[in-house]
Amino acid sequence: MAPARASHHILDAIGNTPLVELRGIVPPGSARIVAKLESANPTGSMKDRVAQAMVGQAAADGRLSPGGTVVEYTAGTTGVSLALICAARGYKAHFVFSDAFSDEKRRTMRAYGAELTDIPSDRKRITEQLIKSMIAKADELSRRPGHWYCDQLNNRDGEAGYHALGEEMWQQAGGRIDAFVQAVGTAHSIHGTAHALRRHNPRVHVAAAEPAESPVLSGKAAGAHRIEGIGIGFVPPLWRRDEVNEVQSASSDEAMAMSRRLAREEGIFAGTSTGLNILVALRVAGRLGAGATVGTIIIDSGLRYLSTDVFKG
Repeated sequence: MAPARASHHILDAIGNTPLVELRGIVPPGSARIVAKLESANPTGSMKDRVAQAMVGQAAADGRLSPGGTVVEYTAGTTGVSLALICAARGYKAHFVFSDAFSDEKRRTMRAYGAELTDIPSDRKRITEQLIKSMIAKADELSRRPGHWYCDQLNNRDGEAGYHALGEEMWQQAGGRIDAFVQAVGTAHSIHGTAHALRRHNPRVHVAAAEPAESPVLSGKAAGAHRIEGIGIGFVPPLWRRDEVNEVQSASSDEAMAMSRRLAREEGIFAGTSTGLNILVALRVAGRLGAGATVGTIIIDSGLRYLSTDVFKG
C-alpha cells in the first residue's frame, strides 16, 4: 500500500484518525465496540477538531483579528488544542486554568506559547464553583483590546468540528453504528458526532456519560469529581436532552480503573473520560447483544495524566 501523502500544514493533520475495535474487555455475546483513536490528532486529543472550528470561524467573520489574542477557560485539553491553533496561525493565547487539572496540560499549553492565569481549586477537586470562577476570570480578561473570547460552552461554532468525526466513524465501521456513547463537557462532541451518524442511521441510539458524583444531566445534584474535561457541575448551555436517548454515569474511581484496564488489556493508553466512555459503551453493548455495533471515542492520550492518580501504582 502506498504511504499517505504528506500534510501541507500541521492543521491538515487534524482528523482522519483510526477506528479501533475493542477485543480484550468486551464479553462474549456483547455488541462490537469500535472507538475513534483521537489521540492520533496533533496534540493527542479530539479537541483539535473543535478548536480548529471555533478559531477558524471567528477569523473568517472578523471577530478574531490577525495577531489577536484568544482567551478561554479550560480544563486543559481544549486549551492545548487552542494553543496549537494559535501557534500555527499566528495568534496569541491567554487561558484560565487551575491546579485541579494535570500538570502535563499546563506545561503543554505553555510550550505552545500560551499565557496562563490560575484559579486555585478546593483540594484539586473539580466543582461547579471552580468552573464558574474560571469562566468569570476569562470573561474579564477578554475585555482587553484585541482579545477574542472563545467561550466554548456558548460557542455554537464548535459542534460542526465533530461532524467529520461522525462521518469517519460511520465509514470506517463498515456503514453500521447502532449506538453512540460519549461523555459530556460542553456537549459539542456528542451532538456533533451524533448529527453526522443520524444522516446514515436516523435511529442510532445516543447515550451520554457523566460522573456519578455530579449527575446533573440526570437531574440530580452537582458534586466534586476527578474526571477531567467533563462534568462541569451544571447543565451545559448547548446541551439538547431531546437528542439523547439516555444518560448513564460511573464514578471517578471506576473510570480510572477502566483507563488502567484499557492500557493493560487493549494496549490503548487514554485518560479518565475515555474510561467513562468505555464503561458506558460496555453496558450498552451488553444490552444490544451480538450483531450490533457501538461507537465511542478515545478522547485523548494517557500521557496527559501521568502526574495524576490515574496511573500511579
